[in-house]
Amino acid sequence: MTERPSFQTVDPATGQPGKRYDGHTPAEALEIARAAGRAFDGWRTTPFAERARLMRAAGQVLRDRKDELAELMCAEMGKTLADGRAEVEKCATACDWFAEHGAAYLADEDVEFPGAHRAKVVYRPIGTVLAVMPWNFPLWQVFRFACPALMAGNTGVLKHASNVPGSALAIEDVFKVSGFPANVFRTVLVPASGVQALIEDPSIAAVSLTGSVEAGRKVAAQTGAVLKKCVLELGGSDAYLVLDDADIDAAARTAAAARMVNAGQSCIAGKRFIVLASVREAFEQALVREMEGYAMGDPRADDTKLGPLVRVADRDGVHDQVRRSVEAGARLLTGGEVPDRPGAWYPATVLAGVKPGMAAYDEEVFGPVAAVIEAQDEADAIRIANDSEFGLGSGVLTGDLARGERLASDALEAGMSFVNQNVRSDVRLPFGGVKHSGYGRELTRFGIREFVNIKSVVVAKEPSSDRME
Repeated sequence: MTERPSFQTVDPATGQPGKRYDGHTPAEALEIARAAGRAFDGWRTTPFAERARLMRAAGQVLRDRKDELAELMCAEMGKTLADGRAEVEKCATACDWFAEHGAAYLADEDVEFPGAHRAKVVYRPIGTVLAVMPWNFPLWQVFRFACPALMAGNTGVLKHASNVPGSALAIEDVFKVSGFPANVFRTVLVPASGVQALIEDPSIAAVSLTGSVEAGRKVAAQTGAVLKKCVLELGGSDAYLVLDDADIDAAARTAAAARMVNAGQSCIAGKRFIVLASVREAFEQALVREMEGYAMGDPRADDTKLGPLVRVADRDGVHDQVRRSVEAGARLLTGGEVPDRPGAWYPATVLAGVKPGMAAYDEEVFGPVAAVIEAQDEADAIRIANDSEFGLGSGVLTGDLARGERLASDALEAGMSFVNQNVRSDVRLPFGGVKHSGYGRELTRFGIREFVNIKSVVVAKEPSSDRME
């Protein structure tokens, strides 16, 4: 008999164990996926208006449960309650957005075609999509996949990170309470080792993964072996150019905000700040002032700006990257010391003089650590920014908007580039990266079209014998 997996949560703020959840056996997980596959036949023919009604209802359930869901995220992965409530609202906004725009994004498109009575391109759902999701935004990562996928007529199965099982089950319940038909959206509680069997099962049509490069490689190989599509949103080491015409104080505020998103635990958090030599010293001083304003505090207090990291092991990994960078010659300007207290705490940290060969330059640092890198001129700054295996987000901090737009549009190798603002995901913009940050896009019309059959339909006026390909 197969042993049932168990998932133990731990409060990152205290290190104390929280609620334990029984998971699904491999057979149970496969049956859940197959049930979602069977539900697809009815859901795919449900009118857009009905899908939209249910999606708006899901948004309302989220808003009604905002405090409850924020507390759940706080207990499982340490997100501050303020950030948690904002995340829930963002998910509700996505529900409303795709309810309003989903049908238009997938409307039939007429094409002029010789000899045809009518020719068109149609967008039709493909089946059940498996979502393999991370812990850092327990709700948002899922809803930015689920809203477009379900509105397109697909069904969904969620395999969430093992440390947020309560959040995973709560998401399933949101769709259930909202009135979605049975099995249109389901959660499976299985370890990472259970993903391959789901991918290989005929009930799964495609996969969406947000996670590490290593996880992306595994899922890409597994989906490729069974010829199923996948969308991958992987790591990032986002570079921000700080140019010599920037307002340094304003640039430092934007840089700190970019770095400290979710305690630095975000793929699109700013991580490398590439500063022209003429303003480097002034920027370092301003950045230290801003980062020191992010004091560690109780994640359940409304005024807390920096809560704990997700796990002690992850905190220790971040500290090891800081230690190795300093040993290699980086200058520690603030932070960089592990507090003597229970929990996964780490202070806002600034490293300067960061160069190739240092962990803070070569690796993704998933925590509240900003790396300052000096560049001699604009061309050197661009070279350094693009000297990375990643290409998710990027930024330009400048007083010359035309210069910033030019560099953001044409110079930086990334899926997103913001000028004088920190990178963020938004339902109105496509989200995704290049290089080892993955492929495919989420959100807006590009995201909803990732998991549909883009189908050509030609209706001839009369039977034709034209055999030309």
